[in-house]
Amino acid sequence: MTPFTKQVVAIIASIPEGKVMTYGQIAALAGSPRAARQVVRILHSMSRKERLPWHRVVNAKGEIAIPDEHSRLMQETELISEGVEFQLNGTINLQQFGYDPGPVFLDGLSDNQ
Repeated sequence: MTPFTKQVVAIIASIPEGKVMTYGQIAALAGSPRAARQVVRILHSMSRKERLPWHRVVNAKGEIAIPDEHSRLMQETELISEGVEFQLNGTINLQQFGYDPGPVFLDGLSDNQ
């Protein structure tokens, strides 16, 4: 596993219940701000194996980015069950429900590599 992938996995695993992060935010925290699509690939390929809370990752607009209707509904249901609220336009208020692990998390992450 590459250092970037390890960081992405650790960041996603750290998202607490009732909070969300964006693909781009995770990429930036992992050291590659333009790698949001790579975060998507990592999430898709490693969610089950690493038991990641995949449902807590949304796009930069606070929207569920999964095109498949069944998976979209599953993600929405999971988030609602954790207390995340959707606005009338179907987005999540990132100011209210967004998660920022902060520099302490990142310092600890780099120590573990």
